[in-house]
Amino acid sequence: MELGFDGEVVLITGGSKGIGLESAKIFAAEGCSIAIVARDRAFVDAALAEIDARGPGDVFGATGDMTSTEDVEAAVAATLDRFGRIDTLVTCAGASPGGSLENLTEEQWYSSLNLKLMGYVRACRAVLPHMRERGSGSVVLVVGNDGLKPIHFEVTAGAANAADQNFAAAIAEQYGAHGVRVNTVNPGPVDTERWDLLEKEIARGRGISQDEARALVSSSIPLGRICTAEEVADLVVFLASPRASFINGAHVPIDGGQRKALMDV
Repeated sequence: MELGFDGEVVLITGGSKGIGLESAKIFAAEGCSIAIVARDRAFVDAALAEIDARGPGDVFGATGDMTSTEDVEAAVAATLDRFGRIDTLVTCAGASPGGSLENLTEEQWYSSLNLKLMGYVRACRAVLPHMRERGSGSVVLVVGNDGLKPIHFEVTAGAANAADQNFAAAIAEQYGAHGVRVNTVNPGPVDTERWDLLEKEIARGRGISQDEARALVSSSIPLGRICTAEEVADLVVFLASPRASFINGAHVPIDGGQRKALMDV
């Protein structure tokens, strides 16, 4: 299927690893120019080499921490200076610590919300006025199924994700009138470095091996396996594309139909 991109400029936060990097590579293969933002310059440079090899468009990388308004605004300004416009914003930078209410500190709560909610808010606040002025644009927030399917040992993630989904629905209504679409992608478990850490946490918390933890999680998914980052990226790119031109304010799960209650045994 031709997705209809025509040299669009895509800005991806958290674009040096995982879902962000896989999305960047697919956008590049579709002929888009890519800007990525991440905290570590070495990871940014390595990612740019991978992205550049996938397509004819220009690539650009900035370093920045999504918990810093100044960093976010500087990255957006640098992207606009480089390309003159931003057609698509994809937010991937952000993760929340696992744990139940009893063993999470107040600092962990604030850290989770500052990155996974406010980091997305900062990125949208910096980019959306530009899209509104141009009268077009697409925003895809990579959030997570914890906001739609909460479970007690991922309570900070669930709270941050639900807030992201509420925020996205509100700005989809506000900016839709200006030709800008806003949607969320909500993965379940995805085979990334972060998921490896979460599996280790599950294993420690239950006193089981990491292989047993993966089997437990996989058993909660009717498809019987963990999702890949590329599978999520395919959905991200489709939602950003002209082929999804009437999808706005949607919260799209990509979790294989996960039934989290099966993990809580």
